[in-house]
Amino acid sequence: MWLFWPETTVSGRRRWRSHAPDFFARRAEGSALLLDCRPAGLVKPRDRAVFELTARAAALVGWDYEVVDAPDEVLLANVRWLAGYRHPRFAVEAARQGRGPALRTVFSTPRPLLEGVEWVGEPIAVLPVAYHLLWRGQLRCKLNVPMSMEMPVHAGRWSR
Repeated sequence: MWLFWPETTVSGRRRWRSHAPDFFARRAEGSALLLDCRPAGLVKPRDRAVFELTARAAALVGWDYEVVDAPDEVLLANVRWLAGYRHPRFAVEAARQGRGPALRTVFSTPRPLLEGVEWVGEPIAVLPVAYHLLWRGQLRCKLNVPMSMEMPVHAGRWSR
């Protein structure tokens, strides 16, 4: 989406300004969030003015608005890795082999990833299912530390 608004230049001429926020999200309960992503060190005074106008426009229609800094590199790497396992074929495989429920049961007690995976079966077959369940939020781990086979994993949904 684009926001457009008139602006008067120093010389007194009117011109149109515009801004396209980076993301729009509809939350599960129905509320909306408009989001701009900008590293804090790169925000200039002109950007702040645009962000203020965007916040006012969002408020007028009942949306929340946030400007967020650049994501943590470790978090970004972990999410990119897990995103590779988001495809539904991993859920189909989990259901066909019964690995999804088995992993959720094994990880009902927090334990290292590899240990839990080995309880369910051969790691080469079970790890993709575990990564899919991590992507879906049915298994949890800390995403702000580098992922490893020793990272603690436990069953459950994400919480805020």
